[in-house]
Order: sequence, then C-alpha cells, then structure tokens
Amino acid sequence: MHFFNPVHKMPLIEVIRGEKTGDRATAVTFELSKRLGKTPIVVKDGPGFLVNRLLMPYLNEAAYLVAEGAPIEELDKEVRKFGMPMGPATLLDEVGLDVAVKVGKILHEAFGARAVPCALNARLVDGKLYGKKASKGFYLYDEKGKQGDLNPEIYRVLGVTPVSPSSAQKADWIPRMMYPIVNEAALCLAEGIVGDAQDVDIGMIFGTGFAPFRGGPLRYADSVGLSNIVAKLDELSKKVSPRFTPSPALVERARKGQAFYS
Repeated sequence: MHFFNPVHKMPLIEVIRGEKTGDRATAVTFELSKRLGKTPIVVKDGPGFLVNRLLMPYLNEAAYLVAEGAPIEELDKEVRKFGMPMGPATLLDEVGLDVAVKVGKILHEAFGARAVPCALNARLVDGKLYGKKASKGFYLYDEKGKQGDLNPEIYRVLGVTPVSPSSAQKADWIPRMMYPIVNEAALCLAEGIVGDAQDVDIGMIFGTGFAPFRGGPLRYADSVGLSNIVAKLDELSKKVSPRFTPSPALVERARKGQAFYS
C-alpha cells in the first residue's frame, strides 16, 4: 500500500501488485483501503509506481523552465490558472527537495534520457533549502508551516537570473509541463502499470490534486486532441530537448485516432 502525504488529507492509496501478488491479496488490500476511507487504484510494481512516475516529469520540466529564466512566482501563478491547487515550486517545497532529487535519480536510472533530472533541485539540497520542512525552499515558511514570500536567496542559490518571458515562451509553459505527463501515461497504459485511463486520472486527481475540473491528465489530453499533443511534443523535441520525444504508445494512439476514452 502506497499512501500519499499528508496521509490524513490525501485520499489516494496505490495498491501495489508485484509479480507474485495473488488476486486474493490484491482484493483484500483494495477492500482494506476503502475501509480506511481511501480511494484505491491497483498499480503494477515498477519505478515510481504510477503517480510519482507521472508527477516527476511535470516537476522536472518546471525546474528546467526556471533554469531558463522563467520567474518562479509567475510560473506558479500560470499553473494555478490552469487549475492546479498549487504551482510546481510550491509543490516541490511540500514534497521536499531532497525527496524530489532522490525520486528523480531513481526514475533517471530506470528511464534514461527522457528522465534526466534538472540540476536546480540538487543545488537547493546542497544549499540545505529542503522546502517547507526546513522553513525555506523556493519560498519561506513560518513556524506553523504557512507559506510566505519567495525566498530572497533562491535565485542566488540556483545561479539563475529571472527574465520576463515573451508571449510565445509563456504559451509553451503549460504544454511543456503537462504534455510529458500524458506522454508517460500512454507508456504506463501500454506497459499495464494500470488497467485503464480512468485509473490514471483518479490517481493524478486524488494523489496530486491535478486540475479536477479538467477530469485528469488523460481527459485533458482527449480535449486537446492526441494528434495535437504529439505534434507539439515533436516540435519541442526539436526546439528544446529530445526528452519531449513522443512515445511510440502515444504516437500510435494518435495515428489511429484513438482517444484515451472512447
């Protein structure tokens, strides 16, 4: 059973099914999760399980944007406008920068070039800016954990100078952060990490707070159009980095005109 922090607030449990996990054990654990008042999804064992595997590309890309000069507060604001409960910098502070770096290394070892961690988060860890639990990360926090202003040390520690983005650059922020989630989710479905698109969306809404009114990342992907997402990822793979290369699973769905939800 994989719980999400804070446990008393987050409703999701990933019921992890290993190679030798029997149907009865899975069913009992699933039922126990419901009795605990949680929303369970069954997830095949693998690096990052489901939710962390999908969450990290988003957080990693946000760090790459900051490295390119995207102002942290403006980036967080844009993501909240998209419908997320908090921006990526705030979420990294909540998760803990040390935890994010550790998970990033695990996923990089598992998935190679498409999961190369941005160096910025490691710089924060080196500077002991672990996030909320240390009272400072991207933002400052009081003794009760309430978020305050942007950490005045942040850009110095990161070695970055914020630059006001052009309209074209800003228009790419959401696709750069959200489309990699969709790309990785297509692979998760192809690999049988979860059974269907609904489990992906339930996992991301109840495990991360992904913009509920959008129905989850795969409902959102269907609304954008998979062919449009593939085309944008292909453009970004050439313009920004090969990490955006659309996965064969997503390309095949788009080619067949096959949405995640039929």
